[in-house]
Amino acid sequence: MQATVENISNLERRLTVAMPMQPIEEEIGKRLNSLAKTVKMAGFRPGKVPFKMVEQQYGPQVRQEVLSSKVEETFSDAVHKEGLRIAGYPSIEPKPMADNAENYEYVATFEVFPEVAIGDLSGVSIERPKLAVSDAEIDKTLEVLRKQRAVFETVERGAEMGDRVSIEFSSQIDGEQIEDTKGQTIPLVLGEEGRLPDFDKNIVGAKAGESRSFELNFPADYHNANLAGKTAKYEVKVASVSAPKLPEIDADFAKGLGVEDGDIAKMRAEIKDSLDQEVDKRISAAVKSQVLGGLVNAIDVELPKSLVTIEVGRLMETAQQTLQRRGLDAGQINLEPAMFEEQAQRNVKLRLIMVEVVRANELQAKPEQIRAMIDTWAKSFEQPEEVVNWYYGDPQRLNEPAAMATEENVVNWVLERAKVTDKEVAFDDLMAAKEQA
Repeated sequence: MQATVENISNLERRLTVAMPMQPIEEEIGKRLNSLAKTVKMAGFRPGKVPFKMVEQQYGPQVRQEVLSSKVEETFSDAVHKEGLRIAGYPSIEPKPMADNAENYEYVATFEVFPEVAIGDLSGVSIERPKLAVSDAEIDKTLEVLRKQRAVFETVERGAEMGDRVSIEFSSQIDGEQIEDTKGQTIPLVLGEEGRLPDFDKNIVGAKAGESRSFELNFPADYHNANLAGKTAKYEVKVASVSAPKLPEIDADFAKGLGVEDGDIAKMRAEIKDSLDQEVDKRISAAVKSQVLGGLVNAIDVELPKSLVTIEVGRLMETAQQTLQRRGLDAGQINLEPAMFEEQAQRNVKLRLIMVEVVRANELQAKPEQIRAMIDTWAKSFEQPEEVVNWYYGDPQRLNEPAAMATEENVVNWVLERAKVTDKEVAFDDLMAAKEQA
């Protein structure tokens, strides 16, 4: 085998390979002879088919199989010998050859991974949120828990936010009916998440037996694609209005939250511990987002076009599946690669940087880090040991915690080199920040 490599550009390579035909022809003959011993054809006993007929029938297929195998083998050998790290998939084209040619030649065109220089990261600025959970946050959480355990009692007044109303309703878009409860009442709590706020606002003030007519505009990004950007006319009849009666914060309330002896101080301590964990998670998420963004902005990398193209395809497929789950027909989906180009470039760039940071600094997750990650996840389940056993029951399942532990190592490595400042934040702002991320 003879192989030569040409540099077409910084990342593009052209590999020309010539391999002698004699061993290829010998392998083709060997396979055909083996096939002739078992092949069946009408008019012949198995193994008695003339070789010429076997060659005529199966020769082209066997030749293609042998050539494909030899191309794959020689390409792999040549790439290894030249020390090339291929990005994406190669394009392989055979060169024209005469019937009596001594060599089979092909040309492979492909891209290689770029060199990634991490450099100085002292210019990367990270604002680390700082927050200590106070009694005020514990009190707010208790109020939420009280509302979740509220008992509703019928009232004669008009409905208010937080009340539970039972309604019958129908709706139309452009004269076509889209919903009708057909005499069945639907209970809902005014102000709950999951509905458009304007729907609830139009019911506020209505008493049992009263009806309301109104129009509702669905936003362009509404989760049901068939309603997105449209205006519906609603007819709503209120059957009943009930106001919430919140439970007292006492021993029974604490027992309902799992505090066996009903000690209120213990209950508040457990709530604080839960909030502390949530705050830590959100601070970590905020810091990680800044670190990854800082790496992308601070490091220049020439991106292999093939990897970006593959990532664009992946993002398009994910977006298409998401839209179909939201009710949009496949024929209505008009996605263009350009819509995903920028995100694909960022994703590819970040992966290349992360791989180099991990490789150059030996930041691969250690077994004890993987176990610690799994133990943390398992704590939220009733049977933590079963969760741990499930992960270790299949090595493939360890890939996710290993990747996350490695990512955590990268974040910590960057924080040691970046400019990090602590910034006091409000509890509500921290909670909202993650929801918007």
